[in-house]
Amino acid sequence: MPPSFASAAPDPTPARQDEANSVSDRSLAVLDFVTQAEAPPGLMDIAAALNLPKATASRLCSHLEARQWLLRHEGDRSFSPGPKLLSLAVRALQADPRQALRHELLSQLVARLGETCNLTVLDGTRVRYLDRVETHWPLRIQLEAGSMVPIHATASGKLFLAHMPAARRAAILDSVELTACTANTLTTPEALAQECARIVREGHSCDREEFMRGMIAVAVPVRDAKGQCRATLAVHAPEARMPLAQALEGLPHLKETAQRMAGLLF
Repeated sequence: MPPSFASAAPDPTPARQDEANSVSDRSLAVLDFVTQAEAPPGLMDIAAALNLPKATASRLCSHLEARQWLLRHEGDRSFSPGPKLLSLAVRALQADPRQALRHELLSQLVARLGETCNLTVLDGTRVRYLDRVETHWPLRIQLEAGSMVPIHATASGKLFLAHMPAARRAAILDSVELTACTANTLTTPEALAQECARIVREGHSCDREEFMRGMIAVAVPVRDAKGQCRATLAVHAPEARMPLAQALEGLPHLKETAQRMAGLLF
């Protein structure tokens, strides 16, 4: 008697796996496009760039937004990297084997300027010290690598704000409390907008005792291959030991080191 074969239902697992892989690939493509865009793209920009139906792009973006990989700007419905993606980028930089080379550049800069220097990146709505080399002077601020500081009250934070698209800057300023760290802190979006315009015009940012009384800082951008500000390099010191005018004299050294640092970041 010939064997009988029961008709088996097809195993859905491979199909589900293929679908999951497709969603993962598309999600990564969306994140890659958003992080490389010169300005926060809208949904139609993403759909067109990745050749996706609008409905598919919308589902992917909503999924990524819900999990904080993307941030949606309410004003123009554009997207930028979300807190989880920015934190992942910071951790990746900290684990980068080129960290020792970056630290050496910071050490050389401190030797030239005589004061503490740091390298920072944007982490959500705050600024994180990626690396830092302290001066030998006993009077100094002790902030370890990994420390977070306010975006609105520091030279590096204001530099990041100045180089953002206006919509993203407005979204961040709407979401953070503009606390007065000192009497000099800028605490209104209008004052910070004017400051950002000055920073873009002059090419550097200053902390005029805005974060801590008696402390000043000067920061310059570290730019990627597209010219976008992806990190900042700064020197800070007690104003009594290094007045702001003297710190500004170190701008050529800051800018030179920032150019060299870019090759070790991007």
